[in-house]
Amino acid sequence: MGRGRQKAKQTKVARDLKYNTHDIDVTALQRELSSRPGSAPPKDSDPDEGFEDQYQDVYHAGR
Repeated sequence: MGRGRQKAKQTKVARDLKYNTHDIDVTALQRELSSRPGSAPPKDSDPDEGFEDQYQDVYHAGR
C-alpha cells in the first residue's frame, strides 16, 4: 500500500475515533485499571541506588 493510501486510512480511523461515539463499559475499564498491582513503580525507589561510578576517581583526581 502506498504512503498516500496508508495515510488516508489512518486519517479515516482517527476521524472515526474522534467524532463517532463508541460504547464504553466504564465499570469494566475501572476494574481493569484498578486490578493491576505493581504497575506503578514504588515512589521510594531510587533508580541509581547501588550504582557505582567507575570513573569517579578519574574525574575528581584532576581537581
